[in-house]
Amino acid sequence: MLAARYHGRRDIRVEEVPEPALAAPDEVLVEVAHCGICGTDLHEYTDGPIVTRTTPHPLTGATLPQTLGHEFAGRVVEAGAAVRDVRVGDRVSVMPAIVCGRCRYCRAGQGHLCPQFGCTGLSAATGGLARYAVLKEYQVTRVPDAVPDVAAAVVEPAAVAAYGVDRGGVRGGDIVLVTGAGPVGALAALYAGAVGAGLVVVAEPNPKRAAMVAALGAGPVLDPADPDFAAALADLTEGAGVDVAVECSGSQAGLASCIAYARPAGTVVQTGLHTRPPAIDAMALCAKDLTYAGTWCYPLTDWPRILRLIASGRYPVERVVTSHIGLAEVVARGFEVLIDPTGDQTKVLVTPDAA
Repeated sequence: MLAARYHGRRDIRVEEVPEPALAAPDEVLVEVAHCGICGTDLHEYTDGPIVTRTTPHPLTGATLPQTLGHEFAGRVVEAGAAVRDVRVGDRVSVMPAIVCGRCRYCRAGQGHLCPQFGCTGLSAATGGLARYAVLKEYQVTRVPDAVPDVAAAVVEPAAVAAYGVDRGGVRGGDIVLVTGAGPVGALAALYAGAVGAGLVVVAEPNPKRAAMVAALGAGPVLDPADPDFAAALADLTEGAGVDVAVECSGSQAGLASCIAYARPAGTVVQTGLHTRPPAIDAMALCAKDLTYAGTWCYPLTDWPRILRLIASGRYPVERVVTSHIGLAEVVARGFEVLIDPTGDQTKVLVTPDAA
């Protein structure tokens, strides 16, 4: 089969690899329907190896080259003898984390903090940018009939976005600021509305991305580079500032805006990943009595809840998908387009069998 394999910085090759086979009774073989390209994949492409392994992973033994793809959904085509919760033919959404299940964090239900954390598509034998992938049973969740395959493939970034909003403690009626209208920022805006935010404001300087997130109807979209940005936000919040600011851009400017425009005793959540340490206005954190919370991934058990919310129609995650491409186009129409800061794409889905 063909797979998009990461060999190193700026080196992704679509090449022939053997079809994977089950190696344990608790594994399933999934035929991939759609796979998204994540911001983590883009960081690997431009600056890696970062998460991908140049030495064997302690749980999986994986090393480069790595078949990429950790945001995906598909159909079970084979199930090991010990698999109980899914059957051949089931549509499934993939939770890509691989954890030991034995450390203090895994035992406490915090598997996303497992010291040996791995990830299908980043540090495992298979990934979603290929026709087939092998997963542990705990990594797959059946998809409700009301959820299309496209939405099922977006559950992973949708869970990242949801965790950021949840970490902020958003309550019904709260005013929420989201900085950055990439896929996670757009999904965070949708999720904040789904859980009852009274007003969601998105700050995005790229006019193409701003237009995309505005079309979602989640709330007002402002240009943080506009000289009138502060006045416009003050008008929307009656001068009080926002209850929760979710930083999804991974930029210095985005973080500064969150700290500046959060109300006293408000919360700032860091969801976007910073590849370089940012400067933080610690005096403002203290003087405004702010809470600054970090997030890493998501609770590993969140898939059924997120899928139910999608099925209800209140979290229309498929609306952030801006294009569909085949595997052969993954670099030219996927990675290269998405790293363009002036680009008009938000979430690109790859259909492996369309190569």
